[in-house]
Order: sequence, then structure tokens, then C-alpha cells
Amino acid sequence: MTFKTADLLDEHEGKALQVLQPGFDNFGGQHRFSGKIVTLKIYEDNSLVRELVAEDGRGKVLVVDGGGSTRCALLGDLLAEKAVKNGWAGILVYGMIRDSVDISTMAIGVKALGTFPLKSVKRGVGLRDESVHFHDVTFTPGHYLYSDEDGVIVSPVALQGEA
Repeated sequence: MTFKTADLLDEHEGKALQVLQPGFDNFGGQHRFSGKIVTLKIYEDNSLVRELVAEDGRGKVLVVDGGGSTRCALLGDLLAEKAVKNGWAGILVYGMIRDSVDISTMAIGVKALGTFPLKSVKRGVGLRDESVHFHDVTFTPGHYLYSDEDGVIVSPVALQGEA
């Protein structure tokens, strides 16, 4: 991938692009990733993350609205490994992850608020494929996310070829 978020913003100035406010760090082996958005809204329960990363993720980015909780991790090395095997381009977590050293060696983009070693509960509670909003951005399923070392932007349409 050759895009840069700063260049995409400059090239598409005046279009309906959203910019995620700072606060997310890169943890995956790929710092630059993009794709069609798939969403989850959960809170301290990563059961639905497990279900989604088991599906075909080619050309997709999973956006996990974990409510910004810092009390447990919503993604670890086993789920990230499953996401890699199923072709997910990236995962953006509004919450915590764990196993960050292992995840940093994987061919997937992962951004999150930080790390925390405690795993989540498993109750199977949450919403899938609904718009979620955090850090001044609304993530709508089917829209496109572009992420690199400088940040994250969201567009209602693909900005270059295949996202």
C-alpha cells in the first residue's frame, strides 16, 4: 500500500472525510492498512470479535467500539492470528488489547488505545454492523477506513482503486 493519510486528505479536500482524533497506537505488524468497514459495539466482552475474525475479512477493517474501556483486553494474539488467517486488513479497537509483542509480528494492522493483560468476559453480548461513534468519527459499515503512522481517516467511498 502506497497511500498516506495526509496526502489523501490533501487530494480530497472539501469531501466528506472524517479524521479520527489522536489517542490510538499502532500494535500490528502493518502500520498502513485500509478497507471496507465492518463494525462491532461491545463492552468488556470479546465474544463477537472472535466470531467476526473467523469470517472472510479480505478487503475489510474491523472497527470495535469497546466503549473506551481500559478494564480488559478485547483482542489478543489468538484472535489477531485468526484475523490474519482470514485475510482481515486491520482492526481498530476503541479499547485495550493484550499480547502486543506477538501482535507486532503479524501481517495485520492493529490500532488500539493501549494494552492491558486481563482478558474480557465471554457472554456473547453486543451489536454488529451498526454505525458506531467515538473520537469525533462515525464509523458506518460499508464506508472505508485508511490508517497509517499519521492517523486514521474515514470516507463514504473508496479513495483510490481498491481500499
